[in-house]
Amino acid sequence: MSKTKELGFELNLDFKEDLADEAIDAFLDAFLKEAMEANGLGYVGGDDFGLVCLQKRGSVSEEQRAAVEAWLKGRSELTEATVSPLIDVWYPEKPINPVA
Repeated sequence: MSKTKELGFELNLDFKEDLADEAIDAFLDAFLKEAMEANGLGYVGGDDFGLVCLQKRGSVSEEQRAAVEAWLKGRSELTEATVSPLIDVWYPEKPINPVA
């Protein structure tokens, strides 16, 4: 059986401490529409950590990853946004968000 790689990437988001819940909700709505859907991507995760994959079968491109990273870097709601390199989402070298 051959393994077919599907590439995606992880996100870690740090919100400003004094940010209201409504502002976080508005950020997430904009993130899903402007960064995910606009680039043909899907997001699985929570407010501060998740995995980005292609909405259909296939792999996320480096250009799509860079577009999401640029969108996140331009947001004032965040103190930090970490975008991983592209990884094999089915067989990652390291477990995603491993339990300690």
